Amino acid sequence: MLSITRRPNRPLVANRLLDPTRLFDDVIFNWPFGTESGGAITSEWMPAVDIFEDNDNLKINVEVPGVRPEDVKISLEGNTLTIRGEKQQVAEEKTERVHRYERTYGTFERSFTLPNSVDPDRIEARSEHGVLTILVPKAEKARPREISIKAGK
Repeated sequence: MLSITRRPNRPLVANRLLDPTRLFDDVIFNWPFGTESGGAITSEWMPAVDIFEDNDNLKINVEVPGVRPEDVKISLEGNTLTIRGEKQQVAEEKTERVHRYERTYGTFERSFTLPNSVDPDRIEARSEHGVLTILVPKAEKARPREISIKAGK
């Protein structure tokens, strides 16, 4: 079974108070735990993740549009797979007024506890069209197999 860490806390600042969805998001994802690490913010944004499993692999798809592969680091410590990165803010055209900023920039981090049945030496990652795909193969002994039944006397 793959376990997923909960969403990190986000700062509750004035511009979040003006956006009811973000305020709701802060209340739901921070309650009842409060801030982690003594109030430290662990991520500025959270990429969406899909996780699939078949007989041979776990597949983790991470949505990271606008993030270059060289700005993402994947590490494995024990059985915890961590994905860290940063989405750089691209310099926008200088204008007199800004009407809206909705895109999120900054650092992110996601961690997943992998089952003991995976083969950590064969983990692969690739990035294509803003989706980071991490393939986590299962160990041979963890793959399902059929056992034949022999006729007895």
